[in-house]
Formats: sequence, C-alpha cells, structure tokens
Amino acid sequence: MNTTRIGTVRPRLAAAAALAASGALVLAACGSSGGGGGGKATGSGRPAGSSAPLFSKLPAKYQQSKTVTVGSNVAYAPNEFYGTDGKTIMGFDPDMGTAIGKELGVTFKFVNYDFDGLIPALTTGRINAIMSSMSDNRLRQKKIDFVDYFNVGTSILVAKGNPKHINSTADLCGRTVALQKGTIQESYVQDLQPKCKAAGKPLKLIALLNDTDALLQLKQGRSDADLNDYPVAQYNAQKSGGEYQVTGQQIQPGVYGIGVGKQDTQLRDAIQAAVKAIIANGQYAKVAAKWHLDKGEITAAQALVNGGTASGS
Repeated sequence: MNTTRIGTVRPRLAAAAALAASGALVLAACGSSGGGGGGKATGSGRPAGSSAPLFSKLPAKYQQSKTVTVGSNVAYAPNEFYGTDGKTIMGFDPDMGTAIGKELGVTFKFVNYDFDGLIPALTTGRINAIMSSMSDNRLRQKKIDFVDYFNVGTSILVAKGNPKHINSTADLCGRTVALQKGTIQESYVQDLQPKCKAAGKPLKLIALLNDTDALLQLKQGRSDADLNDYPVAQYNAQKSGGEYQVTGQQIQPGVYGIGVGKQDTQLRDAIQAAVKAIIANGQYAKVAAKWHLDKGEITAAQALVNGGTASGS
C-alpha cells in the first residue's frame, strides 16, 4: 500500500478514508500456503478440465489447489480496500489478480495483513504472493522477487486550501507528517529528517499501522501532511468532498511489483507470463481504466522481474 509503497514509490509511488464500492476483492486474517486439494490430476499432474492458456506453467501444487493465496494490506483505496459490507475486498489489485488468475486457471485469494508483515508472511510460507501496492526496490529484492506491473510515484496530501503552504518536499521541514509505517514514504521522510534538522526545521514523523489512521491525523489537525502513492492520494482527495487536496509533483516515481518467494521461481515466471498476456489482450487496460489509473500502465516489455532500481525500503 504505499502509498507509494515501492522501494522508492510505496513509495510502496502506502489509504483511503472513504471506501467506495466499484470492484471486487477478498480478505481474511491469515493466509495459507498454496498446496492441498483440487481437481483430479491426470498423468501429467494437470487437473482434468483446466483450459487456461498458462495453466501448464504453474507448479504442480498450484495446479492441484487451483488457488494462489495473496497477501494484501486492505486499507489503501483505490488499490485495495473493503467494500461497504466490510468483508468484500475490492480495488485495482484484486481486479488485476482476478485477470492474472484467469490466464493461469487459478483463483487469486486475497487475505489481509499489516503492510510490514507481508514479506515475513511470504518468506515463511503463510502466503504465496503479495499484491499490495508494494514498490519493487533493491532492498526488498534481497528478500523476495518481484514481477513489475504498474508505475507510480508518491504524492503529498494536505488539508483543503493547503493552509501550511506545502508545495514540495522541502516545505515538509518544520512540519509534522503522518503516514503508514513500513512504506517507502516512511523511508523517504526518515532520510529527509536529518536535512531538516540541519536546517533548523525539525521534521516530525508519525508512522501508523494503516494509512487511514494517518488520514485521521491530518483531518484532526495533528499532522500537516500525509504521503501516499499517487493513485491513493488522488482517490482520497476525490472522495473527501474537498476536505483534502494533492499538492506538488510526484516524488520518486517507481514500479509496483507482485512479490513472490525467492524459491518459487516457477510461480514467479508464470505470473510474469500472465501479466504480459493481460497487457497484450487488453484486460490490463480495462482494469486500469475502471479505477482511473491508466496513467500508470506499463507495457509488456516493462513487466520485468526485479526491474525496480530504487534503493529505498
């Protein structure tokens, strides 16, 4: 979720106060590891009746279970959030997961985690993949692999009328910033703090579990700004009825990646093939347009493995 949650961007280029209902998502408290039940296997290990174009590229355990358990921090509209029933997971990432799953012949089952718990959940096998507005960067690449699928940068969200006149990152010095912990935005502000202190304008950081909590700090006047991924910042501003606004230019644009375990290379490559396929057949563009995120679309050639070059967290 970050808000630009990338090693530069979610910012990760990790939140939404008003959750609108437009797409479809799924969520639970814990994930499971991807093996188990499924259709009757043929001699090749492929469940009978599977006709999805890329089904054969999947490891056998996913062919059998017909499920890939995907961890996501479901508090980051429009990328991932709960519908009005409080149960249905919706947004850009769940819809993208549905499109990828159709190419692979499996269901991408989304489950809810704290953002900073997603990588530990993946590396310990509690989930099979991560789709949570997570920025692909070099630091994260040391722990997991990524399949890149979206371009995004960080934006600054302020109160209506921009009363503190924050128009750039330099204007954050001397202010209080609230944001989601574990995001690239948090790392960006932490890197900025020594510079602000040296300039005699200390920058106070409030890092909270969810971006919705950070927005509440801004709403109540306890912070002067919130840093989010650009799509999330725009969505929050749009849905706030004028309570918030986006200011300045996007910071450190980068790529979101679908996280996959280092050992699960066959699943990683199958997901990459599926991302390329939905870009080619137009499903990718339809999902992006549905959530008004077409400005962040990538080409099939940009659907790289570990293509993020930022060094942030």
